[in-house]
Amino acid sequence: MPRIVGVDVARGLAVLGMMTAHVGPDDDGPVPPGGWSQLADGRPSALFVVLAGVSLALLSGGTRPVEGTGLRRARVRVLVRAGAVLVLGLALQALATPVVVILPTYAVLFTFGCLALRLRPALLAAAALVVALLGPVLRLALVDALGADVVRDDAFATLWVGEFYPVVVWLAYLFAGMALGRADLTCARVQARTAGAGLVLLLAGHLGSHAALAAGWTSRVATAEPHSSTTFEVVGNTGVALLVVGLCLALAPRLPRLVAPVAAVGALALTAYTVHVVAIAVAGEQVVWQPRVATWSAFLLVTTAACWLWHATLGRGPFERALHGLSTGVADVLVPQPVAPPAPAGRDVS
Repeated sequence: MPRIVGVDVARGLAVLGMMTAHVGPDDDGPVPPGGWSQLADGRPSALFVVLAGVSLALLSGGTRPVEGTGLRRARVRVLVRAGAVLVLGLALQALATPVVVILPTYAVLFTFGCLALRLRPALLAAAALVVALLGPVLRLALVDALGADVVRDDAFATLWVGEFYPVVVWLAYLFAGMALGRADLTCARVQARTAGAGLVLLLAGHLGSHAALAAGWTSRVATAEPHSSTTFEVVGNTGVALLVVGLCLALAPRLPRLVAPVAAVGALALTAYTVHVVAIAVAGEQVVWQPRVATWSAFLLVTTAACWLWHATLGRGPFERALHGLSTGVADVLVPQPVAPPAPAGRDVS
């Protein structure tokens, strides 16, 4: 299946947004609340996971989900990718940077997504809604049962119900992305509906949070602040993700030269994310705790330029190439593609 440039553009924005959250300056302005830098907190990572769901749907057939051998191969490829991403994520965590690495959660979500490859879009959307409603409640119940200190100090508990990327909540983003990925993303009507639905969800999440807080609800369940893992935050973040994806899908074919650098970052997303965490480890944690505009600008510009040059000359990024080769190779061994029967010989009518 050919790459959809708009998806790459959205993924590139997600990577650059996460980079901004890590090394970007704080402005703490009143408009929007918390300042413009606050927009990069939590939302790009949610967009990243929504796009992971889109990728799973595209890898398994898009609008025409694969079956039989194709489905088994897709599941093997997804599971191999999940394992490789988990190993990479643990390696990045071992660098002990101030960055909360999303890749371990990403890997676990891939595993769940593997089990949902046969679900229809309506069921995937319903699953996203159920997780958005019940996941935050389950997370709070488990945190209370285990104790906040235990959750913070135990890597396994953090993965499932921790502060930043709890699996029991972030599954909603993956399922939403998978539902979207089963639609025809090249259709203008689908793009408009995606952006429109995103705007509705964005307003519902944030206005709903404001109303709930004004009505006296506790902020523990009613806030839409980044990484609060409430239903309101999930709804709002999903809205932002759908709005961005819808706009990127619509604009990318019309402005190919303008979006090409960001699309290249999206095509090399795993490489760009990994290298930027390593760069933070090399530069020192002061680039996170004492952010400067110059450092932030250097991260964005170097990343974009390097990805653009690599993609234009060499195609797939190094980590993307390794992941593709590994997952395809294992699938070829475990679930070989059926050999097409030879074409029948032509009849001699001489």
